[in-house]
Amino acid sequence: MLLYDYQQACLDEIRESYRSGAKAPLLVSPTGSGKTVMFASICKGAAARGNRVMILVHRQELIDQVSHTLTEFKVGHGIIAPQYPRYANQPVQVASVFSLVRRLAQTPVPDLIVIDEAHHAILRSSWGACISAFPRSRLLGVTATPCRLSGEGLGDIFDRLVVGPSVERLIGEGRLSKVRVFAPPTIDASSVHHSMGDFKKSELDALVDKPKITGDAIEHYQKITPGQRAAVFCVSLAHASVVTAAANAAGIKAVQIDGTTDRSYRREVVKDFQNGIIQWLVTVDLISEGFDCPGIEVGISLRPTESLGLWLQQCGRCLRVAPRKVHATILDHAGNSLRHGLPTEERFWSLEGSRKPAAERERALSVRVCPRCFAAARRGPTACTNCGHTYDVEPRTVGKVAGELKELTAAELAERKARARERSQVGQTATLASLIELGRIRGYNSPERWAAYVLAGRDKKRAAR
Repeated sequence: MLLYDYQQACLDEIRESYRSGAKAPLLVSPTGSGKTVMFASICKGAAARGNRVMILVHRQELIDQVSHTLTEFKVGHGIIAPQYPRYANQPVQVASVFSLVRRLAQTPVPDLIVIDEAHHAILRSSWGACISAFPRSRLLGVTATPCRLSGEGLGDIFDRLVVGPSVERLIGEGRLSKVRVFAPPTIDASSVHHSMGDFKKSELDALVDKPKITGDAIEHYQKITPGQRAAVFCVSLAHASVVTAAANAAGIKAVQIDGTTDRSYRREVVKDFQNGIIQWLVTVDLISEGFDCPGIEVGISLRPTESLGLWLQQCGRCLRVAPRKVHATILDHAGNSLRHGLPTEERFWSLEGSRKPAAERERALSVRVCPRCFAAARRGPTACTNCGHTYDVEPRTVGKVAGELKELTAAELAERKARARERSQVGQTATLASLIELGRIRGYNSPERWAAYVLAGRDKKRAAR
């Protein structure tokens, strides 16, 4: 099986990492870049040299995908999971981590452990138990998002980072689909408390389970992407059930699937979805990651999340290329693109993670929205770059229209990020002297007056509380 240049480059870097002393490199590459193909190639080489390989996964869909890819590489393998044939004598084994953890005493020591969706790997978990049971084994982690839900990195398990191509490069080469993002201001999660690094699910459930929110999602889908196949990301099973019922009542063929759905039925549903018989695939977390269905044309986000990883995994479901798919569309009703940025933005990963205070990630986005086609662009041009509509003299009129759709661009987010950094810098500067120095660095005409103004504003806010 032939590999793309970037895939071969990743494999070369992984092998060089081992040669230079690394025991546990982590491959980071976008959803749709062929991570399974890459580690299947490594497994084939390892098995040919007489090594034992264990591939850890956590979902049935991943077992099937990995097994299919290994078969394409002509790699004989067994599967350690319920309702699968064992073939225990094969040098390569694909294991459900939850099955393997119960069979560690009977499992031969692998020379290499491959950890798919490695952001799930936590030492105090079933993943950690499987890794710790074989301390002499080399590891290889693969993920599109090398950070845990809390933002913590994976440096406690992995010791080298191998970074694959960017999303923009893959789009430019035709490996991933172009994407448009719309952000209708539907869900305001600013009042929701946090738990375990994300929004508190019980509060989110109450917030999103409203006819107006579901109605907006249906209306915007029918306006922008009517008839296209959409993955809908919900907060809970109850929320997914409500959304499914409302979609069907509006004439949209929608089916809910989740972790409790029968495996064979799930396969039939996905097949019907791929064939266009079903328009909405409604779920909670089942298709947020490791779900390979190129037919997804639209992602509808109804779940606000503080997790950058979860947001990118959801967006990644839509980016795979498919016949007659011109571009992907993300309808972000949850405001996640404002918290975390567009899925096409370049990100600089590290094993230390990306933990930041929630307030630092929150940022408002001001865009000019065309009243004719709802496309958004950076302020400045006098006409819409999408349809040519001439804007009114007042530049902010469109941006203030409640409920209008807001398509986000990377340039707009970059501009807002710069402004947010400036505001954050001011907020973190506490004393009059330090504020004056900041004003001088920025080249203000009267840094003393500006610093006094900032402090007076703070005093006024405190007095009003």
